[in-house]
Amino acid sequence: MASCLPGSFNRNQRMKKTVIAFLIFFIHLNAPVFGQAPQVPRIIEFAGLTLKLNDAARKDIQADVDAQYRSASHFQVKLDRVNLYLPIVERVLREEGVPEDFKFLVIQESSLISDAVSTSNAVGFWQFKKGTAEEVFLRVDNEVDERKSIVSATRGAARYLKKHQKYLDNWATTLVSYQMGLGGARRYYKDKYKGHRNMDISRGTYWYLKKFLAHKIAYQGQLGKMVSNGNYLHEYPVKGPTNLKTVAKTLGVSESHLKEYNKWCLRGKIPDDKTYTITYILNGIVPERPLLTNNPPSTNNAGLLASRANASGFPKITGNLGNANQANQIKINGIKGIIAIANSQSQLAIQAGISEGKLRRVNDLKASDPIQPGAYYYTKNKKSKAKTPEHVVQPGETLWEISQRYGIRMHSLMAKNRIYKDEQLLPGMVLRLRKYYKKDESIKRVKLSPAPIQAAEPKIEQRRQPSPQQAQPKVEVSPSKKDPVPTAPQAPKETKETYQEYQVKPGDTLYSISRAFAVKVEELRRWNNIGEDNLLSVGQKLEIRK
Repeated sequence: MASCLPGSFNRNQRMKKTVIAFLIFFIHLNAPVFGQAPQVPRIIEFAGLTLKLNDAARKDIQADVDAQYRSASHFQVKLDRVNLYLPIVERVLREEGVPEDFKFLVIQESSLISDAVSTSNAVGFWQFKKGTAEEVFLRVDNEVDERKSIVSATRGAARYLKKHQKYLDNWATTLVSYQMGLGGARRYYKDKYKGHRNMDISRGTYWYLKKFLAHKIAYQGQLGKMVSNGNYLHEYPVKGPTNLKTVAKTLGVSESHLKEYNKWCLRGKIPDDKTYTITYILNGIVPERPLLTNNPPSTNNAGLLASRANASGFPKITGNLGNANQANQIKINGIKGIIAIANSQSQLAIQAGISEGKLRRVNDLKASDPIQPGAYYYTKNKKSKAKTPEHVVQPGETLWEISQRYGIRMHSLMAKNRIYKDEQLLPGMVLRLRKYYKKDESIKRVKLSPAPIQAAEPKIEQRRQPSPQQAQPKVEVSPSKKDPVPTAPQAPKETKETYQEYQVKPGDTLYSISRAFAVKVEELRRWNNIGEDNLLSVGQKLEIRK
């Protein structure tokens, strides 16, 4: 055996140091930016279930968790997509009544790549095959592929899961059915876990469930953080026919940007069969959420605006106001309700988790009636009586608006006051909301005080316009019960109306501007001669009247 010379010893030492330095550099390069991978616990709560993991299962799941954290750069890219898209996924799952834990399934399925395609030709965020997508009402043709829309595909996945849950009655086995189908899951489990709320997870547990748990553990501690480049994903509902080029001009972004984030729109044209959701990025601008404030009363042909309340305190809104656009979170006058984010009856019904027929029934809507985003709608039946005894009719009000404001059924409101058409409503009429006017009793009517004229703020010009609103009057009884009710409404007196100019900014919509200035979308359109497409251009100047 050859002896070790001093020179070769030094060379070996230098080589070892070089190798050690390289290993340290390699480990540092591939270490996750958020620290070590989280450790798999013995008990996991998932969708109302308690899952108990044995050591063998924990070892299997931990290997998958560690794999997610192996490359720091890859993890960061994936995490940015997670924090970009998951707020929308969470909202849609809540609207559909599916546990939010299922948001981790979309990460497992596609890594949130909109046009991902599997070896079995499953496509999109939630990896639907064409036939399955059409079963859950997703459009897939040469113009539109909703599998590539985060909003539509998530809603389709929620419908698919809910259908299976009805048969399996266990969200864990329902999750497995997403991969193997309902029939496969029923054959595999044979009702073993039906109705159970506790499960043991072992090495023999189906791989798809264990892989899901690994994604849940890997990402749940990283949610809710700002995307590394400060981006936020915004939504913009559009009803065609239109195209991405026109919408891009409205939103103040490039057409190529919209194409990148809306790959469902295959040819750049948006058809007119339903409302589609455009998604786009605004750097550092957080998506708007519905506001709830107490402002002066307003009439509204499409609902009770969330930013308004009647001067007498109606509608009375209680509950979880921060989640008012989700089902079962708020009450309107003590009745379950919701703030619309949809702009059609079908979409609002989906948002509220009820049928279109029920939505129309509980809100006294006709099939042709519009839905206004940001307005209150009921999800349970209104009452035969209101919580306040009377309402004084304001100029321009309708029976439907009054019934919505107080949560009283329209036919009850009409019967109590023997008024069955809007044309019979006159300003100053005192409508009864609890008791009935007797057969020979005239409807009381009072004089309305004119609305005070607001002084113009600096740099705001004044124009003479009829005031659309009047102050709440003092109720006075008519001199005689036999006094006839006038048959024609009195014309409101002219008052001065202020207006100001607003310049459209990137990301503005008519809805967001209407909320900011506490006016209606219809008013903005009328004041500025905006067509039904609601399109705005960045830099466009709008007139806002007070």
